[in-house]
Amino acid sequence: MATITTRDGTKIFYKDWGKGQPILFSHGWPLSADAWDVQMAYFGQQGYRVIAHDRRSHGRSDQTWDGNTMDQYADDLAELIEALDLRDLVLVGHSTGGGEVAHHVGRHGTGRVAKVVLIGAVPPLMLKTASNPEGTPIEVFDGIRKGTFENRSQFFKDLTTPFYGFNRPGAQISEGLRESFWLQGMMGGIKGQLDCIREFSEVDYTEDLKKIDVPALIVHGDDDQIVPIQASAQKAAKLVPNATLKVFQGADHGLAQTRAGELNAELLAFLKR
Repeated sequence: MATITTRDGTKIFYKDWGKGQPILFSHGWPLSADAWDVQMAYFGQQGYRVIAHDRRSHGRSDQTWDGNTMDQYADDLAELIEALDLRDLVLVGHSTGGGEVAHHVGRHGTGRVAKVVLIGAVPPLMLKTASNPEGTPIEVFDGIRKGTFENRSQFFKDLTTPFYGFNRPGAQISEGLRESFWLQGMMGGIKGQLDCIREFSEVDYTEDLKKIDVPALIVHGDDDQIVPIQASAQKAAKLVPNATLKVFQGADHGLAQTRAGELNAELLAFLKR
């Protein structure tokens, strides 16, 4: 297993395959680098170097009691980029990983970054506030905390239903996909996963988005039940200076799996521009 050790002594697991311009994938909660397998295999075959890491307290990385914050996630990402000496880099983030990518740019700039892709991403702010009425009420996130704390195994299984749109009429339910989600979730540490709920729901990424000064692609499903498009992609596209918004009609939150072929084609076209 390939790992780096961060300045605070945390081991971060990563995959690093292929050769060519590097693409670094950042996963959503409560998953791992494995959530990007289809994209990594595809883009590796297209002549790109593909890298994906397990966020601290997720997957095969160390389960830390402290440091499960977006500031630290962004700094971990910077340490990985520096350790692998990645340049002309394409950063791709899904959901919480989109927050991580945006916050990395906000804290560390785009000196090594050529392009940014946000997919079903949480920025600018998920939480409903007086100034963000389209957001999701805090009670929803308290429910996520409760479910994760009391019986995360069952909660993760149940979460796959809205995550992949399996509750929609005519949906083709994949038990394998549900089991993969559950397995990835259960690999992580409960303390870090609980901490991360605040980071994806209550952190405001508005200023980070304004600092993305490279070409950006924002992809979102208009039937995303986890990160509703009105409070996320539609606002983010107006904040990122050079952004293209691509809405996948009828797509769910897990479109990197459920609409993988369509997404991969969209990403490839963006990379070749």
